[in-house]
Amino acid sequence: MSPDVLVWLVNEWGEVPRAAAGEEQAPYPDTDLLAALLAGSGVRDCPPTALTGPALRQVANHLHRVFAAADLGERVALVAGLLAQTGVTPALELTDTGDRPGATWRVPAAHDALLAAAALTLRYQLAEHDPDRVGVCSGRRCADAFIDASPAGQRRFCSVTCQNRARIAAWRQRQSQPPQPRKPRKYQKP
Repeated sequence: MSPDVLVWLVNEWGEVPRAAAGEEQAPYPDTDLLAALLAGSGVRDCPPTALTGPALRQVANHLHRVFAAADLGERVALVAGLLAQTGVTPALELTDTGDRPGATWRVPAAHDALLAAAALTLRYQLAEHDPDRVGVCSGRRCADAFIDASPAGQRRFCSVTCQNRARIAAWRQRQSQPPQPRKPRKYQKP
């Protein structure tokens, strides 16, 4: 599963991000779109029951905890728990052309495929990239998850919109405070 699809799943179906944005009553995205995104990202054999609203909310809520974890130790423990819970194991199979083996993974229960794919994506992010690049937006009314792919690795917001809102709020806060008196400069003759 691509990191973008993972983040989209968490933000669109997770109860915490939806509540923070005041979207509890808003309609959920079309599950056919998610199915199409998953098909393009290598997640196969995900039964239709795994792509229902309640199942997607449950998966998104599990995953949001990883993004919102207070420290790296907690985040690693949560991902390790998801990997163990789903029973994901590495596998090897021939590619469609049949001339090369390809790395894949399997889960004992097909309904765990989505959670396993997401856990593997997070495992890869934590182990192969900077683990501090996984987080939750610092915006006041936002709890959206993000994976920072920026060159600087200093991302604190889920989007430019949230970043701009925070900047505007800080500017307004500064403007509402009374100006501080300036100290007079001493003029010295040369």
